[in-house]
Amino acid sequence: MKQYLELLEEVLEEGDEGPDRTGVGTKSLFGKQMKFDMEDGFPAVTTKELKFKKVKAELLWFLEGTRDIKSLQEKGCHIWDANVENWEDREFETDAGRIYGVQWRHWKTSNGKEVDQIKKAINKINSDDWHSRQNIVVAFNPGELDQMALPPCHYSFQLRVSNGSLDLLMTQRSADMFLGVPFNIASYSLLLHMIAQITGYRPGTFVHSLGDTHIYLNHIEQVEEQLDRPPYPRPELKLNPAIKDIDNFTMDDIELKNYKHHPHIKAPMAV
Repeated sequence: MKQYLELLEEVLEEGDEGPDRTGVGTKSLFGKQMKFDMEDGFPAVTTKELKFKKVKAELLWFLEGTRDIKSLQEKGCHIWDANVENWEDREFETDAGRIYGVQWRHWKTSNGKEVDQIKKAINKINSDDWHSRQNIVVAFNPGELDQMALPPCHYSFQLRVSNGSLDLLMTQRSADMFLGVPFNIASYSLLLHMIAQITGYRPGTFVHSLGDTHIYLNHIEQVEEQLDRPPYPRPELKLNPAIKDIDNFTMDDIELKNYKHHPHIKAPMAV
């Protein structure tokens, strides 16, 4: 996780201070990128504890394609509760709107049909068109932003097959370096492993492209504490090898092995 820690330090030292949507204020840089090779181990942050159970829960919830956070809560994850509670336009108590998973699995076309972008992407990898440069999944739907509790921060990803391995590039418009980005790195690296397994490829490189790359001003002390800690070696991700369909993964099919980390650092989430 050297790249993450170096970027965290760069934003802390060189970021421009300014206002943001939440009213907290940030130090930020624009247009950054990190690359993580899965052969080096799973990129889970070790200078503080990554709540990997929540990473698994949210990704599986996205893949369900539902707008209802009840399923996420039942997995023991409550990271979307505050966003839903603060959204006045929700249709029911646990409604997050047409966010990530809904767009991934139920994108609406102009003629009223739906596109399952995840299945379409997997089918393309498994077809004669596996080399396509158009294998992209998008969550940022301009026509439905008002139907979302929170506009997507990580809004698209692209898949590429090369030399027997599968690579994934994710683009993120807004990147909370202390709380969100370690979670995002783990989530999309996990998705890369899952898709690679069911398509028969090796998990290759996760490329993380960041737009507004920021540290909230009320996270400065926590960031300084984290940067004082020496990192440990990367852990190993284990998936149940029997799973051959993206919709069949469960919490028990995903495990992080040999994860040595420093203690959790508590910080408030800006909403």
